[in-house]
Amino acid sequence: MTENIPNYRGASAPYGLGYVPGPWMQSIQVSKGSSSVKNGYEAITGQINVEFKKPQLPEADWVSANLFASTTSRYEANADATLKLSKRWSTSLLTHYENETKVHDNNGDGFVDIPRVEQYNVWNRWAYMGDHYVFQAGFKALSETRDSGQERHGGMAMDSGEDLYKVGIDTKRYELFTKNAYVFNKEKNTNLALILSSTWHDQDASYGRKLYNVDQTNVYASLMFETEFNKQNSLSTGLSFNYDAYDQHYRLENKTEQPLTKAFDKEAVPGAYVQYTLNLDDRWMIMAGLRGDYSNEHGFFVTPRAHMKYTPNEYVNFRLSAGKGYRTNHVLAENNYLLSSSRKVNIAKDLDMEEAWNYGASVSSYIPIFGKTLNINAEYYYTNFLKQVVVDMDSNPHEVAFYNLDGRSYSHVFQVEASYPFFKGFNLTGAYRLSDVKSTYKGERMESPLTSKYKGMLTASYQTPLGIWQFDATLQLNGGGRMPNPYTLADGKSSWDARYGSFEQLSMQVTRYFRRWSIYVGGENLTNFKQKNPIVDAANPWGDNFDSTMIWGPVHGAKGYVGIRFNLARN
Repeated sequence: MTENIPNYRGASAPYGLGYVPGPWMQSIQVSKGSSSVKNGYEAITGQINVEFKKPQLPEADWVSANLFASTTSRYEANADATLKLSKRWSTSLLTHYENETKVHDNNGDGFVDIPRVEQYNVWNRWAYMGDHYVFQAGFKALSETRDSGQERHGGMAMDSGEDLYKVGIDTKRYELFTKNAYVFNKEKNTNLALILSSTWHDQDASYGRKLYNVDQTNVYASLMFETEFNKQNSLSTGLSFNYDAYDQHYRLENKTEQPLTKAFDKEAVPGAYVQYTLNLDDRWMIMAGLRGDYSNEHGFFVTPRAHMKYTPNEYVNFRLSAGKGYRTNHVLAENNYLLSSSRKVNIAKDLDMEEAWNYGASVSSYIPIFGKTLNINAEYYYTNFLKQVVVDMDSNPHEVAFYNLDGRSYSHVFQVEASYPFFKGFNLTGAYRLSDVKSTYKGERMESPLTSKYKGMLTASYQTPLGIWQFDATLQLNGGGRMPNPYTLADGKSSWDARYGSFEQLSMQVTRYFRRWSIYVGGENLTNFKQKNPIVDAANPWGDNFDSTMIWGPVHGAKGYVGIRFNLARN
């Protein structure tokens, strides 16, 4: 979600965060487990909401800019400017350009290790802040080319007559939104709000001779009413409407003589919700919500969700959550990257709407130790799918099949994290997550492939007393997992190992602050870990064994970067 508007759906989902320039962001909120019914029926295991810089905020800079360059020849430029037109009106312009088009093939397999990407991104937004009426609107436009694939046959020089395997994705995306709110009573937070948004996403993608072109249109509307009866009781209710249309033209085989298949999918979902919140002296908080929606494709469905928080004292709080979620799966729009292999694609008819229950529990504690506070958080979430679209790369290693779940599919996730400021300016954070994710593939329950069993992280941050220098380091531990069932190559060897192993990655950054600008230098994957031979049968991309989708780790090694930030503050 972007500013509480559902965004980056369908064809844009695989690259969603790539369309969000970091310097544009003001904050990110992550909700785990089932979220509020206000935000829709789709969140099954959580939601990510990005808040962007807003021109109406008092702390908005007049001008800010960020220039970035890396050792992989990635260059990036970001700039934004804010103009206060009057006491009520303000506007801002945000721009972004990135270029990483140099060819990298460090492992010598003839395929580029890093996709070549060039992106233009611009956003103009407006805001009117009245005493009772608030208005925001914005228009965003994006153009991106993303190329990859073969540059030469192994270590051989490229011949102009060679038939090389190429991957190309050209994207044009436009977004328009408005937010309107009328405040009836500020003391009781009584307000009526209307959110309208529309996006058009045009993507033309080729994987060898396979093609997937899609024009995706989304229209979203939400009318919300909120009020607080008193300090203990509040109510939120509203109506929503979501429309998705996919105009698709595709060829799923490497046969140029095969005509394109045309398909048009559309889904309109009107809905309504009500949510009640009980607050008992900030010790007990209970939020219960219920929404009903009707899909022209899947009929009527009900989404119940509940959250509870208990804070017995200032040192600890407990949370419980339970809720249902639904999602319509558009298999080609969301998984077209799987076309970059020799696998045949088999899509079953009458795919179900995904349906799952999620249950969660967490405890957060704040323990005073030596005059400082040790923060410890432990959480557990269980997701049980009643219906699911299975992506099966196991039953036939030369095929990827999409069909309805017949059996169990679930995940158990446990995570614990701790943070402690050992001395002034220095903070150390550690986290560990353990996952058990399984699904049923043609009657056999197995671990979900390409899913790490565990992940760990250790982050250290230090800022000097005067705030002039900032030092950051992060060590990430990535556990091993199961690979899809392999097959035997012509030389008698297995196409890949049954499992992949664990690996570590280290990132570091040093920042020097000045009055109006700062400079930073850093590195990623400083442990220089690289997955060996990531592309199966790279020498024969048009053969029956070629597969470039079995990627579980970094393909490129260590990378360094340098950047400079500038801001002209309002005050």
